[in-house]
Amino acid sequence: MSGPVSGTRHCAAGEQVTHKDGDRLLASLALRAWRPLAVVAVGTAVASAATLTMPALLAAAVDGVLAGEGVLTAAARLALILALFTLADLARNIAGASSNARATSTLRLRLTGHILRLGVGEARRFPIGELANRLVSNTANAGNVPLTLLDTAAGLITAAGGVTALFLIDWRTGLAFLAGLPVALIVIFVFVTRMSGLFDDYQEAQGRLAARLTDTLAGIRTVRASGTADREIARVLAPLPELSAAGHALWRAQARGVWRIGLVLPLIEVAVLAVAGLGVVDGRLAPGQLLAVAGYATLGLSFIEQVEAVVSVAQARSAARRVCQVLALPTQVPGTHPAPEGPGALSLRGVTVTRDGARLLDELDLEIPAGLLTAVVGRSGAGKTTLAMVAGRLLDPDRGQVSLDGRPLDEIAPDSLRDVVAYAFERPALLGGDLASAIAYGRPGIDRVAVREAAASARVDDVIGRLPQGYDTPAAGAPLSGGELQRLGLARALVRRARLTVLDDATSSLDTATEAQVTRALVDGMRGRTRLVVAHRATTAAHADLVVWLESGRVRAQGTHQDLWNDPAYRALFATGDVSRKEEPCPVLR
Repeated sequence: MSGPVSGTRHCAAGEQVTHKDGDRLLASLALRAWRPLAVVAVGTAVASAATLTMPALLAAAVDGVLAGEGVLTAAARLALILALFTLADLARNIAGASSNARATSTLRLRLTGHILRLGVGEARRFPIGELANRLVSNTANAGNVPLTLLDTAAGLITAAGGVTALFLIDWRTGLAFLAGLPVALIVIFVFVTRMSGLFDDYQEAQGRLAARLTDTLAGIRTVRASGTADREIARVLAPLPELSAAGHALWRAQARGVWRIGLVLPLIEVAVLAVAGLGVVDGRLAPGQLLAVAGYATLGLSFIEQVEAVVSVAQARSAARRVCQVLALPTQVPGTHPAPEGPGALSLRGVTVTRDGARLLDELDLEIPAGLLTAVVGRSGAGKTTLAMVAGRLLDPDRGQVSLDGRPLDEIAPDSLRDVVAYAFERPALLGGDLASAIAYGRPGIDRVAVREAAASARVDDVIGRLPQGYDTPAAGAPLSGGELQRLGLARALVRRARLTVLDDATSSLDTATEAQVTRALVDGMRGRTRLVVAHRATTAAHADLVVWLESGRVRAQGTHQDLWNDPAYRALFATGDVSRKEEPCPVLR
């Protein structure tokens, strides 16, 4: 039996994903982008030092002007510090952009790779629109965090330096500053805590809306044909009130926090300047020192400017948790052994697949003989598509074992397994660029002659030949009918000349004449190779060497089509159309 593992060591499994898991993910991003972050740290340190020096130099310049001495020297020092600050800030900005780009691209590549390694069932845990939202928006938010945290730390250090300078100039000004600090910290803490929870609500509603929009766009022809545009608009926008409520809650929380912070800060600054002014009157401080106190008080209060950064971090933590929820989905453990030599005998022992509490396959025992054409039939929900998925390890069973020529599929290395197992689906997606590449997808080194031979066997070569660009026609814009598209998917399976070929209703859209030609190719052109066909037509079952009749995830009967035809229940499958072309519990891969 195959054993799934957690997708990443930074994310807990399933529903246990928390903000702490997201924090570990963010920490790993910082480690991956440490080089540009190191440049940012150095540049920020130099810029902060220059910033802290400026008020003191400005004070010295003022005192020098009043005393009539040292004006040129003070001006030269100020110019030098300004130049140093400009260069350091430039280096910090360039390295910061590199850090953000590297962290975001690293996270997107990691998330994309993880999604592509998921089994069929796990890949559908989240709607496509939801995954797109997490892949594009949430990764960008999370990728900015390392730089934001570094900037925040530098800002806090600069603020601490400003407060320290106040104490060095006059301890009374330092105490005046600290007197109002607890109130400001309480206001900030309440503000950030409130915002963190609201960001979670907002991003969840945003993800639901994106998922519904993607689903509707994918079925736009059905919507237009059914005249249900207004109904779909209402369905897509159903999460909008939740999104609006969360957005308004964010705005209200931000407004309350901003005016409270805006009230506290001027009071602290006025108190510090009042104490410094009294010091000038009493003769404790020189006029230039009053100017320095004003500058350092402003720097001391600059920690308030980091509130926006802290809010961004709170938003990014929510985004990182959402990314972690996908990364926590278990992936298949890749095998390490090559596929064994053999004719293509497939064996299933005690195979059980459960989804959402329903058993799609129930302790299934089945032997698929090597070299034969085996048709799988059954009512809707009988487990036909699920059987097709586990046959080539697109889906791992929860229990039991699937073996090819005596070796469990979960022990075979993925590349080796794909070399010996090929698939064709009811609704194939044409990937790879042009039509030739779409047929050769997965076998990029194969020559054009083999591609044309496979297309001819699938009875689609003449269709491609009628296109102006022939096999060089871009796959995305090729004017193909459903049956022609299905034949291209079949050609993609045939060109692999695999030991085991699995066809999940891959001829359902073909007309009777074309189906007969394609079936002849399956029977005669692939003779000697194992073929497992999910069949929905009596003609397909009639051409099979063996028919496996599934019911409720188990084998009800097996034999030739002629032998099974004596059973009225078997005949009823085809007579009433109960052999469905779609099994909802385990969606067909494209």
